[in-house]
Amino acid sequence: MNHTLEQLHRETETISKFVETEIKKLPLEKLNQKPANGGWSLLECLEHLNRYSNYYHPALEKAISSNFTVNTNPEITLTWIGKKSVEMISPKNTKKHKTIKKMNPQGSVLQVSVVHGFLKNQQQLLSLLEKARQADLGKKAVPVEFFRLLKMNIGETLLFMVLHEQRHFLQLQRIFTEVTTTRKAAA
Repeated sequence: MNHTLEQLHRETETISKFVETEIKKLPLEKLNQKPANGGWSLLECLEHLNRYSNYYHPALEKAISSNFTVNTNPEITLTWIGKKSVEMISPKNTKKHKTIKKMNPQGSVLQVSVVHGFLKNQQQLLSLLEKARQADLGKKAVPVEFFRLLKMNIGETLLFMVLHEQRHFLQLQRIFTEVTTTRKAAA
């Protein structure tokens, strides 16, 4: 499947809108409520995405700003590392993956500021997607977070970020439905 920057922009806006209109209005108690399966709370899920943004956004900003060009090929191409990374985090891949420790927010004390940070990160991602229209998307310039000797190209890194968010967007929707439809057990 071919991915375009416009498509990634639309998908990012969809996620942002859901967080802005649905999740942001929940009380802290609901934001921190764990689902019945014992997985992450809404805030833990958003904090996980924030941690990825905190690494990849500056790396993308640097890569994009140092690789400006007249973009004659706006299509995103995948290298072998990009293909593996994208396949692993694709929302279509329902296999669970263990999160590396520093990206795992489980057990953190989280506040509503996590939601605001996520929305700010979404605005940065939208800006990066816009700037990338003038960059060489095929330039290998973004070190992979867990093994920085490997580099992904600009386009596949943007694709990785959006697909990673989409994967957790599905998780957010499931958790949101659960925490907003279940009542507290009577004491």
